[in-house]
Amino acid sequence: MGPRQVGNLPHNLPRVRYQVVAFTVALAGVTYLDRVCISILAPAIMADLSLTMDQMSYVFSAFTFAYAIFEMPTAWWADRIGSRRVLTRIVVWWSAFTMLTAAASSYVVMLATRFLFGVGEAGAWPNAGRVFSRWIPAVERGRVQGVFFAGAHLAGGLTPGVVAWIALYLPWRAVFVLFGFVGLAWAAAWYRWFRDEPREHASVSPEERDYIESSRGIAPGHVSRAGDWKQVFRTPGLVPLCVQYFANTYGFYFFITWLPTYLTNARGMQSAELAIFAGLPLTLSAVADVTGGMTTDALARRLGIKNGYRLVGCVAYLLGAAIMLAGALTPQARLAGILIAVGGALSMFTLAPSWSTAIGLGGPNAGLMGAVMNTAGQIGGILSPIVLSRLVGRFHDWSLPLIVLSGLYLIASACWLFIKPERGK
Repeated sequence: MGPRQVGNLPHNLPRVRYQVVAFTVALAGVTYLDRVCISILAPAIMADLSLTMDQMSYVFSAFTFAYAIFEMPTAWWADRIGSRRVLTRIVVWWSAFTMLTAAASSYVVMLATRFLFGVGEAGAWPNAGRVFSRWIPAVERGRVQGVFFAGAHLAGGLTPGVVAWIALYLPWRAVFVLFGFVGLAWAAAWYRWFRDEPREHASVSPEERDYIESSRGIAPGHVSRAGDWKQVFRTPGLVPLCVQYFANTYGFYFFITWLPTYLTNARGMQSAELAIFAGLPLTLSAVADVTGGMTTDALARRLGIKNGYRLVGCVAYLLGAAIMLAGALTPQARLAGILIAVGGALSMFTLAPSWSTAIGLGGPNAGLMGAVMNTAGQIGGILSPIVLSRLVGRFHDWSLPLIVLSGLYLIASACWLFIKPERGK
C-alpha cells in the first residue's frame, strides 16, 4: 500500500510550510509580549514619570497611531521585495525600541519612544498574511490563521502573569530590556532560515512545492506592479471588511491597555486575581482562534466560502455583543470578568475569516490588502484607550466603555452581510 495522501501530498514527505507557520506563531507571540507588558507596568510607569491617566492613554495610542500610519507603506514594500527582509527589519526595529522604552525619562520621551516602537512594528501582521499567501494552500488558511492568532493571544494572555512575576524582582525598565532581546533572537533565526518562495527553500520537496503553488492562487515568482494600490482600493466589500475589523481592534486594545485598571477600579481586583482576569480574554481568545479557524474551513467546504465566512462573522460578533453587554451590567465582579473575556474571545473567532478574506481578495497584493484592513483596525486601536479615558473622566462610569464596545460588535455583525470574501464574486 502506498503512502497515505493529504490533498495531493504524500503523508511521509516533509512539510516545510508547517515550520513556516511555527516561525510566524513565534513572531505573533513576541509581538503581543511586547505590546501587552506595558499595560501591566502602567501603574509603575505613571508613578515614576508622574503621568496622568489622560497622558498614559496617549502613550498607549502613540504606538497604534504610528502603526496605522506606516502599516500600508510597509506592506507595499514587502509585496515588492519580499517578507524575509522586511520582517527582519520590522522585528529588529521594534525590539530596539522596546529596549529603549527603558530609557524614557519624561512624558514626551515616553510618547516619542512608543511612537517609534509603533513605526517599527507596522506591517508585521500583513507580512504574516503575505507569507501565508505564498506558503499555505487556500484550503488550509483558515486553521493556519487560527493557529497564528492563537499564538499571539496565548502569549498576550500569559504576559500579565509573567510580567507581574518578573516585576517582583526587576524594575519596570529592566523588563522592557529583557523582552527586547527575545525579538532580536527571532529576527536572526528568521533571516537565516526563511525564504520568500517555497521553490527557493532547499528543504522543500518538489511535491510540496507543486502542491502549494497549484492551490495558493498566485503564480510562482509573481511580482506586484505599481497599479496595485488602485486595484486594492477598488475591491468590492472592502469597506465593511474594514469596519468590522475596526470594531475587533477597538475591543482588543481595551484588553491590552485599560482592562487591568478597569478590573482594579471598577471591580476591586488585586494581585493574583487581577493577573488571572487581565489575561483571561487573550487566553480564551487563543481557543477561539483555533476553533474559529477550523470552523471557518469546515463551513467554507460545506456552504461555500461566501456563506461559510459570513456565517462565522455574523454569529460570532452577535454573540460577542450580547455577552459583552451582560458583562458591563452585571454587579458580580468575577462573573463580569468571565463575561468580558468570553465576549472578547468571540470577537477573535472572526480573525480567521477576516484575514483569509483579505488574503483571498488581495491575491498577489495580499500584504497590501491585509494592511488596509489592519489600518482600519489600528484606527480603532488609537481611539479605544482615549475614548475610555474621556468617558470615564466625564461620567465616572466604567460600564460605558463596555456598552460602546458591545454596540461596535453589533455593527460588525451586520457588516459581514455585505462582505464579499471571493475575488470577482
